[in-house]
Amino acid sequence: MVEIYNNYEIKNESTFRIGGIVKKVAFPETVEELIELLKSDEYDIVLGNCSNVLFSSDYIDKSIIITKNINNFSFQGTKLHIECGVKGPIISKECQKRCLSGFEFLIGFPGSFGGMICMNASAHNQYISDTFVSARVFDLNKKEIKTINKNEMEFSYRKSKISNSKYIVLDAEFALKEGTNEQIEEIMKRNIDFRKQHQPSLSYGNAGSIFKNPENDSAGRLLDLCKMKGEKSGGAIVFENHANFILNYNNATSEDVITLMYKMYSTVKEKYTIELQPEIKYIGDKGTKEYKLWETMTENILMTQK
Repeated sequence: MVEIYNNYEIKNESTFRIGGIVKKVAFPETVEELIELLKSDEYDIVLGNCSNVLFSSDYIDKSIIITKNINNFSFQGTKLHIECGVKGPIISKECQKRCLSGFEFLIGFPGSFGGMICMNASAHNQYISDTFVSARVFDLNKKEIKTINKNEMEFSYRKSKISNSKYIVLDAEFALKEGTNEQIEEIMKRNIDFRKQHQPSLSYGNAGSIFKNPENDSAGRLLDLCKMKGEKSGGAIVFENHANFILNYNNATSEDVITLMYKMYSTVKEKYTIELQPEIKYIGDKGTKEYKLWETMTENILMTQK
């Protein structure tokens, strides 16, 4: 049964732990329930685990679907069928149990599969696109279900055909490779160790990497050269160990985060004439100071599934 809440406080759904009151939020538990909600035209945005999202601290006059309870999956040999709300670490561990390789990199990802497919999530030379076979999506324009295979998906760095379209991922098929438990465990351990050394834990609210890497370069490297580590705005601070992360260390607001992002963006642009593009998605209403700063950095405020 779909749980629907009016005037819902959204911050506890976000790994950033930031957000105000949202007009309406729905939590479907099955793909079928999600489809019915999408057919209704009542909802503006679809999200998964809200791990790559910054909600406005102001009132958000939108209706949102969160798919985190749509979390069934099944294996058939090396084949995996998975619903959009399943979290990456769960599947990484399940694959290890079955000696299946391809999802070792997901051991530290807080996101869910709908969003990870949309953005072609990757780390340590592994990509969602490596094992992707096909996905069932809901076409918001035609109000119908269609299947998109790998050749049609247009995967690239942090992009897919889903990224800038009116498609919402429902479920997907993957083809994994056989491996040994020891090999898979070793890769997962290396990935976890790397994250512990270079990336913040969720003990402080954060949304992962803030900016996408420019072509043939690293956003973290550029921000480090610009001495952004430790920069603050209100309750938001740039992570001391990696300059492409912002932490909510003291009850930060969305305006704190976006003000700090804009300083990072402007500094890199001035010094290197490179315009960093946000990797996170912002959800808020037009007219606010933070919205105007966000529009300066990007116009990519779309229906998403992170």
